[in-house]
Amino acid sequence: MATVILSLASNRYQKKHLAMARKRLGEMLLDIVYTTEVWTHPIGCARRDYYLNQLVKGQCDYPLEELSQQLKMIENELGRTPQKREMGIVPIDLDILEYDHLRFHEKDWQRPYVAKLIGEL
Repeated sequence: MATVILSLASNRYQKKHLAMARKRLGEMLLDIVYTTEVWTHPIGCARRDYYLNQLVKGQCDYPLEELSQQLKMIENELGRTPQKREMGIVPIDLDILEYDHLRFHEKDWQRPYVAKLIGEL
């Protein structure tokens, strides 16, 4: 069983998409802990839509590659497409920040909201 920390973010119908992602993650992870949700300004995006962000920690049986594939599948189910990404529309973004003590997305760990929310897990 691997311990994982995931980042959830959305800049379109934010509350709805985070709720839908949490529902799907609840089908995949055990011992789930969610942080509070925080609103952030977009970083490196032409659109000015605010992002709603949240972290989640849980346990899973998936190997890293399979977990990554499952998260991509959820993103696709919730409407994420390359075309929308090009326009700066992000219905949902699910990133693996940590998998069994292996850290990913190092730049994300430096973001103030991640540093703040990680303390809630």
